[in-house]
Amino acid sequence: MKAIVSYKYGTPEVLEMTEVKKPVPLDHQVLVKVHAASLNYGNLILLKGKPVLARLAFGLLKPKYSIPGGDIAGRVEAVGNNVKQFQPGDEVFGDLSGCGWGGFAEYVSVPESALALKPVNLSFVEAAAVPMAGSTALQSLRDKGNIQKGQKILINGASGGVGTFAVQMAKSFGAEVTGVCSTRNVDILRSLGADHIIDYTKENFTKKTTTYDLILGVNGSQPLSAYNRVLHPNGIFVHVGGSEVQMFEAIVRGPLISMTSSKKMSTFLQRPNQNDLYFMKELIEAEKVKPVIDQCYPLEEVSDAFRYFEKGHAKGKVVITI
Repeated sequence: MKAIVSYKYGTPEVLEMTEVKKPVPLDHQVLVKVHAASLNYGNLILLKGKPVLARLAFGLLKPKYSIPGGDIAGRVEAVGNNVKQFQPGDEVFGDLSGCGWGGFAEYVSVPESALALKPVNLSFVEAAAVPMAGSTALQSLRDKGNIQKGQKILINGASGGVGTFAVQMAKSFGAEVTGVCSTRNVDILRSLGADHIIDYTKENFTKKTTTYDLILGVNGSQPLSAYNRVLHPNGIFVHVGGSEVQMFEAIVRGPLISMTSSKKMSTFLQRPNQNDLYFMKELIEAEKVKPVIDQCYPLEEVSDAFRYFEKGHAKGKVVITI
């Protein structure tokens, strides 16, 4: 089968398409014919080996997983003897980041717990955009942020892959949502139902007097002190993504702020979870959430997809068609 492989850390140029052996599912595995996959921040870490601490999980000197790709959507080709949830022909989507990656290929063999039945109202391309970004938004809002109906929520980086899901999910939980984005993405946030939109090219939300019950820092380089200024006295800040400096500050200073005040500031790491895939499936089929897709690239142009994605200006998700 055709697959994208990377045998060393580096730039998108280290990625190459080659022929590899088609996997055979073990007793507890499902063989999926992949129709589409998508890019996430984790893909960049696996490509570059940065931040360096990530190499403890991804391989110290070279990638532990030679075929990247976490999010997939496709059709079940075969199942192992012990598989109970799926059968050949089922349309599925899933997050492979917890079980060896491998999504940038024509086929992948994964544990059944990494998959869920695909939302019936999405194409394979749309479904591939959901798993990792969607569950990151869900877990950061619900599990880390303890979102409640009627709360004021601010999402910085609201027009990216995670942000577009977070806006919609926060609305589905009954929150009043403010999204921060650039001028060119204002219409996207308006279409997703954001109650308020702040164009960061025209105003700095950290200088405003409005405070928020929950803030998701999905990207940007604001220091924790700036977020702290607009966080309600009993509010929660969750660092989801941003610069390495910001991440380090959230890890080091966040607990200190949390211990010395009524505010809670923390960083967050998404975990693959089959129940969350089905939770998102229900939201999508109820038309409360929809994926936003910026660009699609064929498998042979995956290096171009990475170059576009790493610029950090994607409106929603970047998808690979296979």
